[in-house]
Amino acid sequence: MVLGHESSGVVSSIGDAVTSVKVGDRVAIEPGVPSRLSDEYKGGKYNLCPHMVFAATPNSVEGEPNPPGTLELGALVEPLTVGVHAAKLASIRFRDIVVVFGAGPVGLLAASVAKLFGASEILIVDIADDKLQLAQKIGVADFIFNSKTGGGASDLIKAFNGKVPTVVLECTGAPPCIKLAVEILKPGGRMVQIGNAGGDVQFPITEFATKELTLFGSFRYGFEDYKTAVAILDENYKNGKEHAPVDYESLITHRYKFKDAVAAYDFVKTGGAVKCIIDGPE
Repeated sequence: MVLGHESSGVVSSIGDAVTSVKVGDRVAIEPGVPSRLSDEYKGGKYNLCPHMVFAATPNSVEGEPNPPGTLELGALVEPLTVGVHAAKLASIRFRDIVVVFGAGPVGLLAASVAKLFGASEILIVDIADDKLQLAQKIGVADFIFNSKTGGGASDLIKAFNGKVPTVVLECTGAPPCIKLAVEILKPGGRMVQIGNAGGDVQFPITEFATKELTLFGSFRYGFEDYKTAVAILDENYKNGKEHAPVDYESLITHRYKFKDAVAAYDFVKTGGAVKCIIDGPE
């Protein structure tokens, strides 16, 4: 898999048959090309196609201009789409109470989609206070909880003013978070596993069964999700940055020149960034 698949750019040339974009358009790249003959593709789940080619090369370009703002916003479309897909799987609706595990880019973007889909209140869980504070700053968290210092399930619910979540979006893949998600969910609740674990994990199957919870696996995104993400950013910034309900641009905490790309990856590995942008070649 080629690194850097969350990308945007400006169309510099087009072929004779291209009608969806023109030279000079700012575009976000959807970097996946499925087989149009697979059962998964024909069944409307192209993200599950076993022949998917998924990389950073521009095999597939979303034919809509980027939302108002910089090209950096265009690079957020792809991870935002992951949040759109998860929200659809969970059927998030008006008055749902949502807990999001993980205050990285995917977690914060998923929280923003949950709010847009009608969630009444959102609590975000992480082990880094600076990331939790950012979640509040950009407007996606009503409550925050540090699971490293805050305690267990009862403490989390207390931090949520006693509210019991109907939906959990698990974006870490960490076994303690997966276990805690099952413990805090309201009976009949829904959980979407977005984060990837490093291997098999222990799972509280008895509590999961007796609560009649529903667990959804989530892999990338599906039909119409990408266009929905573009529309979300477009709507968010339609009245200008100063009036935007969600400050998506503040998710970008670090920026590097193309010549410093290796240093960018080294820094991201330290865990000190939320979202890091690498400029194109000069």
